[in-house]
Amino acid sequence: QVQLVESGGGLVQPGGSPRLSCAASGRTFGDYSMAWFRQAPGMEREFVAGIRWSSGSTIYADSVKDRFTISRDNARNMLYLQMNSLNLEDTAVYYCAARPFIIVVQSSTGYMYWGQGTQVTVSS
Repeated sequence: QVQLVESGGGLVQPGGSPRLSCAASGRTFGDYSMAWFRQAPGMEREFVAGIRWSSGSTIYADSVKDRFTISRDNARNMLYLQMNSLNLEDTAVYYCAARPFIIVVQSSTGYMYWGQGTQVTVSS
């Protein structure tokens, strides 16, 4: 059973640079892709960034491109999201997700496994 556990959220000032982590367990992930999604109050869950676990190739939503970086540590089965230059619109619950296919998709319905989410609040 795949388990995903996020950490690293909290209260951040505008312009801050927190890093989210996702600990993945339950199997090896060489044939998986993983992603970060976020959901703000009253909004639909939206794709933030995705990565092919084996190759490390990445894809980003336009809203975070050049500010956020997704990465993974194969040896530790860890997924990361480095967030830079945060603004108020980045406030949301951030979720780690995984799917048993190597191709990243941007629809939340394409992911079978989800973490519990971690809150990121950007406020001065």
